[in-house]
Amino acid sequence: MTSTLPARSPAAGGVAPVALVSESALRRNAPLALAAGAGSHADDVLAADGWGHGAGWVASVLADLRMDAAPLDAAVLFGLPGTHAQPVMSLRGRALGTKPLLRGEGVSYGYTHRAPRDTTVALVTGGYAQGVVRSLGNAATVAITGRRHRIVGRVAMDVCVVDVDDAAVARGAEVVFFGDPADGHPSLQEWTDATGLTAAEIVAVVGMRADRRVTT
Repeated sequence: MTSTLPARSPAAGGVAPVALVSESALRRNAPLALAAGAGSHADDVLAADGWGHGAGWVASVLADLRMDAAPLDAAVLFGLPGTHAQPVMSLRGRALGTKPLLRGEGVSYGYTHRAPRDTTVALVTGGYAQGVVRSLGNAATVAITGRRHRIVGRVAMDVCVVDVDDAAVARGAEVVFFGDPADGHPSLQEWTDATGLTAAEIVAVVGMRADRRVTT
């Protein structure tokens, strides 16, 4: 069962982006993290906010599993890129609406992107205030109803713009910024490649700034 996204919020005049953390993924990863037994140990990570996953929640799951955090590899526990474990966190927003963009027209601050052809763009909840780093503009993709679309122009504080081309995107459609590639979601690796930040740095910021929810 997946937690529903929250009701309308003042942020961006629409639905606030949500950082979903999966309990089933955390439970699945815990034995793998124990076997890895190297890198950043989970007890050090849990001294803060559990890299944005919620230290109290992670500790409660580990306690239920009767596992000590100290010998666990945190990157494996949270399924960060390069570990081959299932990602625990995904970031999701909503489409606020769409509009046509003619060839040569620009979007967002400074018009760092101009349409190379006639297309359609969507305004999406999620900006740098929620951890969607500004350098992701013109670099990373999102998933909407199973299709990939690029973020274009500069990321704003609470929203960003996505080129959806000829896709029919309904107002309120879910937008996945990153999640589990096995489910067709963009990988967090896209964000590390585009920003130069580590995966741990990204999820720590996203988890603390977005509306964090637990899904089973």
